[in-house]
Amino acid sequence: MSTQADVKSIDTLAFIKAAFAVFGHDSGQAISEVEMQGQRAVEWITVDQAAYWKAEMRKATELVNKAIKDLEYCRAFKKVGNNQPSCIEEKKALEKAKQRLARAEQKAEAVRRWTPLVQQQFRETCVRLVRFREVIDVDCPRAMSQLEKMLKALDAYRQVSSPTGGAEGGGSAGGQSVTRQLDEPRPVSPAAPPADGQPGASS
Repeated sequence: MSTQADVKSIDTLAFIKAAFAVFGHDSGQAISEVEMQGQRAVEWITVDQAAYWKAEMRKATELVNKAIKDLEYCRAFKKVGNNQPSCIEEKKALEKAKQRLARAEQKAEAVRRWTPLVQQQFRETCVRLVRFREVIDVDCPRAMSQLEKMLKALDAYRQVSSPTGGAEGGGSAGGQSVTRQLDEPRPVSPAAPPADGQPGASS
């Protein structure tokens, strides 16, 4: 198994490191925003809406009581002889007040029913967000640190393996570039001439 790294571009590692930094920053802000908006939504349902519909029930109850009194007054004091007054306006007002009260009661009941469910869902969501924040606060810095070590190691390797250029003593094999292509033709040394200068001569 090969232990050599096939790195095409060191700049790519630097880009990935920078991307991790941006991701961690943006994700951290997004999580904080989600937590804040989620808390506001929960409070709006469990606190604001509960108080609002409770007040609406109280107002609607007062309107129903007033409409009942108005209807009773109409029937008692607007009667002419044996003719029973129609009291149409009073009946309409009473019906409208009853509808308002019924709606307020339905809404208040919905708030009471949904409050524990909303709170439970928000708690579960916060647990998931905590796990995601651990990835941002722990895993991202760890990955960035590892990438930084890789960048330093590769940069040091590049400095060591780069051509020295003009080595003393006629140069050495260690001074040659490590980036030489594998298919580059190797130099061929000329054959030494025979001792007597004649080809194929034998002693």
